[in-house]
Amino acid sequence: MTEDVKTQQKTDLNSPSAESPQQQPADLNISDLVALKSIIEVASQRGAFKAAELEAVGKAFNKLNNFLESVAKKD
Repeated sequence: MTEDVKTQQKTDLNSPSAESPQQQPADLNISDLVALKSIIEVASQRGAFKAAELEAVGKAFNKLNNFLESVAKKD
């Protein structure tokens, strides 16, 4: 694929078109984040991540877990 085609595709994805449906507002809540935490735990237990990916997965999990703990303390 040429660089021009790649650039055009990126531009097409970012530009609104009359045919595309309106974007829905972001609908993400704490229960969604708790579900994501569980998904990461299950995927990790089942060996879904390669060894080279474990550091990034662990960091993301720890950030998510710390955030959820801080939200729980506020409630």
